[in-house]
Amino acid sequence: MMGMDSEGTGIEPVPSLPPLPGPPPQGGRERRLDASPSSSPPPLAGEGGARRRQAVGGRGRALARAREMRKDPTEAERRLWSLLRAKRLAGWKWKRQQKLGRYIVDFICFEARLIVEADGSQHIDSAYDTTRDAWIKAQGFTILRFYNNDIPADSDAVATAILSALNAVAGASSPAVRTPLPSPPPQGGREQKEAHLG
Repeated sequence: MMGMDSEGTGIEPVPSLPPLPGPPPQGGRERRLDASPSSSPPPLAGEGGARRRQAVGGRGRALARAREMRKDPTEAERRLWSLLRAKRLAGWKWKRQQKLGRYIVDFICFEARLIVEADGSQHIDSAYDTTRDAWIKAQGFTILRFYNNDIPADSDAVATAILSALNAVAGASSPAVRTPLPSPPPQGGREQKEAHLG
Protein backbone atom coordinates (compact mmCIF):
# COMPACT_ATOMS: atom_id res chain seq x y z
CA MET A 1 0.00 0.00 0.00
CA MET A 2 1.18 3.49 -0.82
CA GLY A 3 2.25 5.84 1.88
CA MET A 4 0.29 9.02 2.38
CA ASP A 5 1.86 12.37 1.71
CA SER A 6 1.36 15.39 3.98
CA GLU A 7 -1.80 16.41 2.12
CA GLY A 8 -3.38 12.95 2.28
CA THR A 9 -3.60 12.44 -1.52
CA GLY A 10 -1.77 9.12 -1.59
CA ILE A 11 0.65 10.47 -4.23
CA GLU A 12 4.25 10.85 -3.27
CA PRO A 13 5.93 14.02 -4.60
CA VAL A 14 8.60 13.65 -7.25
CA PRO A 15 11.84 15.19 -6.07
CA SER A 16 13.01 18.07 -8.23
CA LEU A 17 16.28 17.80 -10.09
CA PRO A 18 19.26 19.93 -9.11
CA PRO A 19 19.84 23.12 -11.16
CA LEU A 20 22.00 22.95 -14.28
CA PRO A 21 25.64 23.97 -13.81
CA GLY A 22 26.75 27.40 -15.00
CA PRO A 23 25.15 30.81 -14.77
CA PRO A 24 21.36 30.99 -14.52
CA PRO A 25 19.48 31.93 -17.71
CA GLN A 26 18.41 35.53 -18.30
CA GLY A 27 15.79 36.70 -15.86
CA GLY A 28 17.83 35.63 -12.82
CA ARG A 29 15.89 32.42 -12.17
CA GLU A 30 17.51 29.01 -12.01
CA ARG A 31 16.40 26.54 -14.64
CA ARG A 32 15.08 23.21 -13.43
CA LEU A 33 14.04 20.23 -15.49
CA ASP A 34 10.75 18.69 -14.45
CA ALA A 35 10.87 15.89 -17.01
CA SER A 36 11.44 12.32 -15.97
CA PRO A 37 15.05 11.07 -16.19
CA SER A 38 14.18 8.75 -19.11
CA SER A 39 13.11 11.56 -21.45
CA SER A 40 15.58 14.21 -22.45
CA PRO A 41 14.61 17.80 -23.17
CA PRO A 42 14.69 19.05 -26.73
CA PRO A 43 18.09 20.44 -27.72
CA LEU A 44 18.76 24.12 -27.32
CA ALA A 45 19.40 26.13 -30.45
CA GLY A 46 22.57 24.82 -32.05
CA GLU A 47 23.03 21.78 -29.82
CA GLY A 48 21.49 19.26 -32.20
CA GLY A 49 23.71 20.35 -35.09
CA ALA A 50 26.84 19.98 -32.99
CA ARG A 51 25.89 16.44 -32.07
CA ARG A 52 25.13 15.54 -35.70
CA ARG A 53 28.52 16.83 -36.86
CA GLN A 54 30.29 14.72 -34.25
CA ALA A 55 28.24 11.68 -35.23
CA VAL A 56 29.35 11.80 -38.89
CA GLY A 57 33.03 11.71 -38.05
CA GLY A 58 34.11 15.31 -37.84
CA ARG A 59 32.58 16.52 -41.09
CA GLY A 60 32.32 19.95 -39.52
CA ARG A 61 36.09 20.07 -38.96
CA ALA A 62 36.80 19.37 -42.64
CA LEU A 63 34.36 22.04 -43.78
CA ALA A 64 35.85 24.51 -41.31
CA ARG A 65 39.34 23.69 -42.62
CA ALA A 66 38.20 24.23 -46.24
CA ARG A 67 36.65 27.57 -45.24
CA GLU A 68 39.89 28.56 -43.50
CA MET A 69 41.92 27.63 -46.58
CA ARG A 70 39.64 29.77 -48.80
CA LYS A 71 40.21 32.76 -46.51
CA ASP A 72 44.01 32.42 -46.53
CA PRO A 73 45.16 31.22 -49.99
CA THR A 74 48.77 31.01 -51.09
CA GLU A 75 49.94 33.43 -53.79
CA ALA A 76 49.78 30.61 -56.36
CA GLU A 77 46.21 29.70 -55.33
CA ARG A 78 45.19 33.36 -55.50
CA ARG A 79 46.61 33.66 -59.02
CA LEU A 80 45.01 30.42 -60.16
CA TRP A 81 41.65 31.44 -58.71
CA SER A 82 41.82 34.72 -60.64
CA LEU A 83 42.06 32.62 -63.85
CA LEU A 84 39.23 30.22 -62.95
CA ARG A 85 36.65 32.19 -60.98
CA ALA A 86 33.39 33.54 -62.38
CA LYS A 87 33.50 31.17 -65.37
CA ARG A 88 36.44 33.11 -66.85
CA LEU A 89 38.03 30.05 -68.44
CA ALA A 90 35.78 29.16 -71.40
CA GLY A 91 32.63 29.32 -69.30
CA TRP A 92 33.50 26.45 -66.93
CA LYS A 93 32.31 26.75 -63.30
CA TRP A 94 34.97 26.13 -60.68
CA LYS A 95 34.95 25.85 -56.90
CA ARG A 96 37.98 26.28 -54.66
CA GLN A 97 39.04 24.45 -51.52
CA GLN A 98 36.18 22.00 -51.92
CA LYS A 99 35.62 18.95 -49.72
CA LEU A 100 35.56 15.74 -51.76
CA GLY A 101 35.06 12.64 -49.64
CA ARG A 102 37.49 12.97 -46.77
CA TYR A 103 39.85 15.17 -48.78
CA ILE A 104 39.96 18.86 -49.69
CA VAL A 105 40.92 19.71 -53.27
CA ASP A 106 42.29 23.09 -54.34
CA PHE A 107 40.10 23.68 -57.42
CA ILE A 108 37.38 21.49 -58.90
CA CYS A 109 35.16 21.63 -61.95
CA PHE A 110 32.41 19.11 -61.18
CA GLU A 111 30.95 19.31 -64.68
CA ALA A 112 34.21 18.25 -66.35
CA ARG A 113 35.27 16.12 -63.34
CA LEU A 114 38.63 17.93 -63.36
CA ILE A 115 40.69 18.89 -60.31
CA VAL A 116 43.58 21.37 -60.35
CA GLU A 117 46.09 21.32 -57.51
CA ALA A 118 48.64 24.04 -56.69
CA ASP A 119 51.45 22.15 -54.94
CA GLY A 120 54.52 23.10 -52.98
CA SER A 121 57.65 21.00 -52.54
CA GLN A 122 56.07 19.06 -49.65
CA HIS A 123 53.95 17.18 -52.20
CA ILE A 124 56.91 15.63 -54.06
CA ASP A 125 56.86 11.83 -53.56
CA SER A 126 54.18 12.09 -50.86
CA ALA A 127 52.60 8.75 -49.89
CA TYR A 128 49.53 10.63 -48.65
CA ASP A 129 49.07 12.30 -52.06
CA THR A 130 49.46 8.93 -53.81
CA THR A 131 46.65 7.44 -51.72
CA ARG A 132 44.53 10.57 -52.10
CA ASP A 133 45.01 10.68 -55.88
CA ALA A 134 44.10 7.01 -56.24
CA TRP A 135 40.84 7.56 -54.35
CA ILE A 136 39.98 10.71 -56.34
CA LYS A 137 40.71 9.00 -59.67
CA ALA A 138 38.53 6.05 -58.60
CA GLN A 139 35.68 8.57 -58.28
CA GLY A 140 36.13 9.46 -61.97
CA PHE A 141 38.09 12.71 -61.63
CA THR A 142 41.20 13.79 -63.54
CA ILE A 143 43.90 15.63 -61.57
CA LEU A 144 46.23 18.34 -62.89
CA ARG A 145 49.12 19.42 -60.66
CA PHE A 146 51.16 22.59 -60.95
CA TYR A 147 54.03 23.69 -58.73
CA ASN A 148 53.41 26.89 -56.80
CA ASN A 149 56.33 28.72 -58.43
CA ASP A 150 55.14 27.83 -61.99
CA ILE A 151 51.70 29.41 -61.58
CA PRO A 152 52.70 33.07 -61.11
CA ALA A 153 55.74 32.68 -63.40
CA ASP A 154 53.75 31.49 -66.42
CA SER A 155 50.01 31.90 -65.85
CA ASP A 156 49.26 31.75 -69.59
CA ALA A 157 50.85 28.30 -69.94
CA VAL A 158 48.95 27.09 -66.86
CA ALA A 159 45.64 28.39 -68.27
CA THR A 160 46.41 26.75 -71.63
CA ALA A 161 47.17 23.41 -69.96
CA ILE A 162 43.93 23.55 -67.95
CA LEU A 163 41.93 24.45 -71.06
CA SER A 164 43.53 21.57 -72.98
CA ALA A 165 42.60 19.18 -70.16
CA LEU A 166 39.04 20.51 -70.16
CA ASN A 167 38.78 19.97 -73.91
CA ALA A 168 40.26 16.46 -73.64
CA VAL A 169 38.02 15.45 -70.74
CA ALA A 170 34.80 17.00 -71.96
CA GLY A 171 35.30 17.24 -75.72
CA ALA A 172 32.59 19.29 -77.33
CA SER A 173 30.54 19.53 -74.16
CA SER A 174 32.29 22.77 -73.20
CA PRO A 175 29.82 25.35 -71.91
CA ALA A 176 31.14 27.81 -74.49
CA VAL A 177 30.43 25.33 -77.32
CA ARG A 178 27.11 23.87 -76.24
CA THR A 179 25.42 26.92 -74.75
CA PRO A 180 24.29 29.16 -77.57
CA LEU A 181 24.01 32.86 -76.98
CA PRO A 182 20.45 33.88 -76.28
CA SER A 183 18.48 34.97 -79.32
CA PRO A 184 17.62 38.64 -79.45
CA PRO A 185 14.01 39.36 -78.58
CA PRO A 186 11.70 39.63 -81.57
CA GLN A 187 11.35 43.12 -82.90
CA GLY A 188 7.92 44.32 -82.23
CA GLY A 189 6.13 46.22 -79.60
CA ARG A 190 6.37 49.95 -80.21
CA GLU A 191 7.60 49.81 -83.82
CA GLN A 192 4.73 47.56 -84.92
CA LYS A 193 2.11 49.65 -83.09
CA GLU A 194 3.40 52.89 -84.66
CA ALA A 195 3.36 51.33 -88.16
CA HIS A 196 -0.16 50.04 -87.62
CA LEU A 197 -1.45 53.36 -86.32
CA GLY A 198 0.34 55.49 -88.92
